[in-house]
Amino acid sequence: MASLICGSLAFDTIMDFEGRFAEQILPDQLHILNVSFLVPALRRDFGGCAGNIAYSLKVLGGTPLPMATLGTDAADYLQRLKTLGISTEYVRQVEGSYTAQAMIMTDRDNNQITAFHPGAMMQAHTTQIEKRSDIKLAIISPDGRDAMVQHAEQLKAADIPFVFDPGQGLPMFDGTDLMRFIDQATWVTVNDYEGKMLSDRTDLSHADISRRVKGLIVTLGAEGCEVWVDGEKTLVPPVKAAAVVDPTGCGDAWRGALLFGLEQGWSLAKCAALGNQVGALKIAQRGPQNYNVNGLVIA
Repeated sequence: MASLICGSLAFDTIMDFEGRFAEQILPDQLHILNVSFLVPALRRDFGGCAGNIAYSLKVLGGTPLPMATLGTDAADYLQRLKTLGISTEYVRQVEGSYTAQAMIMTDRDNNQITAFHPGAMMQAHTTQIEKRSDIKLAIISPDGRDAMVQHAEQLKAADIPFVFDPGQGLPMFDGTDLMRFIDQATWVTVNDYEGKMLSDRTDLSHADISRRVKGLIVTLGAEGCEVWVDGEKTLVPPVKAAAVVDPTGCGDAWRGALLFGLEQGWSLAKCAALGNQVGALKIAQRGPQNYNVNGLVIA
């Protein structure tokens, strides 16, 4: 059985700033901000939420079906997916557009500044979801606004359980929009910052949200994560990484593990524990799709 992964496929340009952003940006001068960062190290990776989640799920042994749009510059990414054995059935190219591009700069404390060009992603809503017996579940990850809204509606209509994972797309939606997503979804996952914004915009506590779905997970980075079910919180402890090299794609790696666990019928706490393990493996490697799970015990 497959997991449908709605989101972006993007090229990531990764830059490493050897200093600290906090030492370069003057808080009392933000109204006239004009800064430049020297980044001696630069590389280009395959990325985007759908691509990163699909990679994680695939290396764990799951069956990802990424649903995304690419531009006319997408030949390398399409070949990449085929080489990995990931289906491109729901991947569509849009003429006259670039593939989405993320420019990500990381400082020595692993803080990040990102600029994102959506490109072909803004046409993602033109791909429709219909009920299929071989699709067990899905995830709505950051995508074009119309795509996130319409795909959530289509998944609900097709009776396909799904994870609502708004990520950096959360600010596009007001409280009414977010309430609708929550009521359509089966599970919700956010990081701690997004969780605060979600609660602020909906006037719902984490406990309240968890009562409207089968579960809410709030990831806390190096502190592990909170699993909320029926108003009760369980703290799932972190896994110490062998090295902290690059946080890019850690959340997506975690979400791929979540989907894998849900495919197996695991509890949310067990899914989260696997996610913490995979996140620790990912952060020890550069790039969002360059790690492996060799030696990982899945039980």
